[in-house]
Amino acid sequence: MNRPLTPIVGRLAPSPTGGLHLGHARTFLLAWLAARTGDGRVVLRIEDIDAGRVRPGMAEQAVADLRWLGLDWDEGPDVGGPNAPYEQSRRLDRYDATLERLKAAERVYPCTCTRSDIARFASAPHAEDEGPTYPGICAYRCASDASTLGERPFAWRFRVPTGAVAWDDLYRGPSRADPSRSGGDFIVGRSDGSPSYQLAVVADDAAMGVNQVIRGDDLVPSTPRQVLLYRALDLPAPRFGHVPLAVGPDRRRLAKRDLSIKLATLRQQGIDPTRLVGRIAQSCGWEIETDRAWPGDLIGQVNPLAIPPSEWLVGLDTLAALGA
Repeated sequence: MNRPLTPIVGRLAPSPTGGLHLGHARTFLLAWLAARTGDGRVVLRIEDIDAGRVRPGMAEQAVADLRWLGLDWDEGPDVGGPNAPYEQSRRLDRYDATLERLKAAERVYPCTCTRSDIARFASAPHAEDEGPTYPGICAYRCASDASTLGERPFAWRFRVPTGAVAWDDLYRGPSRADPSRSGGDFIVGRSDGSPSYQLAVVADDAAMGVNQVIRGDDLVPSTPRQVLLYRALDLPAPRFGHVPLAVGPDRRRLAKRDLSIKLATLRQQGIDPTRLVGRIAQSCGWEIETDRAWPGDLIGQVNPLAIPPSEWLVGLDTLAALGA
């Protein structure tokens, strides 16, 4: 890979809602290599704002899993850094400030709609993982109307302009999507006062100087929304790269409930992590000298974004090759 003029800052951002699995290991390895190959920095951030789904001890386990895999970082909850704290649950004041900027610019409005309201009025079909396109029931409001709602609960929605949003994906190439037709105005602040994933990620990546985001292609629908937020906040957007996911024999993407393929399970079984890294390299089509490697061994030897377009099929043979 050619060395970029601007130093790369990449990030690893696990959510402590369950244990990391083989699919996470592959995506995080690709993200780490994409930064380290360009002599870049890596930030570790714990995305734990979804309090209802966070499980005790999972943040610490994620750090241990990633260390076991051979990954490191220059900033993070265990090593500190200039952009601390690195847990989203400790950065709520930053998200409040970001939301205030959007209010001042009239890019958001208070929405009192319930899910049943939206389902009743929305008629456009939607993708399996997406809710119906918001029909704009509350879009007539301005930000200051929040003070007139009394005790009525409301969320903050971002006004999505019409038209497609384009970006040059580091893996998929020139890409575009029209969020006004897929989802519409989206929530950036929840009725309980917590920020949405979209707002928190944009605020954090901007504050931490992240300029390269490598993640699973299940997050492609988030990209145009995040690009719009960067534009509204007059902030530079990072380069995005969306890579294929890992799937099980049933062709469904791996889930944190799949105990047999969790990194913690492999650690407890005494599996050699270099065998896992070697297996991931194999799945990426990289030619390496042996079937075992540490992530650092691959720097400069492989192109982390030169991988097959197909999903990684993880089955019993994969576990057997690891000795699991």
